[in-house]
Amino acid sequence: TLPFDVSRVQVTLGRAFGMARLRGRVLTHADRRVDELLGDSQSMRNMRKILGKFAPTQSPILIRGESGTGKELVARTLHRQSLRSSMPFVAINCGAIPENLIQSELFGHEKGAFTDAWRRHIGCVERAHHGVLFLDEIGDLPLPMQVNLLRFLQERTIVRVGGVEPIEVDIRVIAATNRVLD
Repeated sequence: TLPFDVSRVQVTLGRAFGMARLRGRVLTHADRRVDELLGDSQSMRNMRKILGKFAPTQSPILIRGESGTGKELVARTLHRQSLRSSMPFVAINCGAIPENLIQSELFGHEKGAFTDAWRRHIGCVERAHHGVLFLDEIGDLPLPMQVNLLRFLQERTIVRVGGVEPIEVDIRVIAATNRVLD
C-alpha cells in the first residue's frame, strides 16, 4: 500500500532473499566466483558438461575462439575443477611478449646468459610446476620458439637460457588462440 514503509520493505526483501538462498536459487557475490561462466543457455550447459569431462584429466587442451569470447575464463574453470586446482595457474600471452624475450619468459635464464641478465630468472613454465600453464594466443608464437616448446611438451624438461642442467617440470598445458592453426 502507498505510502510504503521503507524499513518494512527492507525486512520483507531480506526475508525473501534468505528463503530463496536457503532453497539454493539465489547466488551471493561470493558464490558467483564458483562458476565464472555466466549464463544458462543450452550452449553454456553443454560447455560446462564438456569442461566437467576434461577438467580431471591431465591431457593438454587447445581452446579456440574469437577475441573476447572468454578463452581464459574457460582455462581458469578447467584449472579450478582439476586435480591441480590448489597449485599455480600461470598465464602468459605469447603475442604480447617481444620475440627476443619469449624464450627467457617461458623457460627462464641464468645470471649472465645475456647482457641484461644480472640475476637468475625463473620462467613461466617452471613457476607453473605441478600446476597449469596457460599459453594465450599460442598462434602468435614465433616459429623458432615453437621448436623449443615442442621439445618441452615431449620431454617435460626445460633448460634455462644460458643453463646446461635440464629441469623436470610437471605441468598441464592449456593453450588458446583466435587463429585457425591448420
